[in-house]
Amino acid sequence: MNKMIWLLLGALFGLIFVSIAHRRTRDERFLLASGIVIGAWIYVPLAMAGNANTMWLIAEVLVAAFFTVIAWAGTRYSIWWLALGWGTHIIWDVGLHLMGEGGKFTGSWYPLLCAAFDLVAAVYISFFIIRVRRAGGTQIPQ
Repeated sequence: MNKMIWLLLGALFGLIFVSIAHRRTRDERFLLASGIVIGAWIYVPLAMAGNANTMWLIAEVLVAAFFTVIAWAGTRYSIWWLALGWGTHIIWDVGLHLMGEGGKFTGSWYPLLCAAFDLVAAVYISFFIIRVRRAGGTQIPQ
């Protein structure tokens, strides 16, 4: 499939995800955090299935754990941590799984799909926070 198709599908899935999260106001932050955790941990079984070497597998686990901590900070302290997590996860998708060694076990489709999804989530969180703050709203705690 064309790379553009995977990017568009990722963006579409991201829009569906943030729409669901937005409608679940009480659970929004939890859903946004859960998404980044799932997105990070998916690379671990992909690496295992692709027979990645031990060092790569350890790196996948450590990075997934890092994004889990970021997600936790986003639910506990500031939603900006979630925006940071979604935004920086794009670097992991593209830099290490599309252009780097991780592409050996993910192929090109998943990092493209995931990067577009991540971008939609990061932009949504950042835009919503800015819009709410400018409007003087207090729906989302800092």
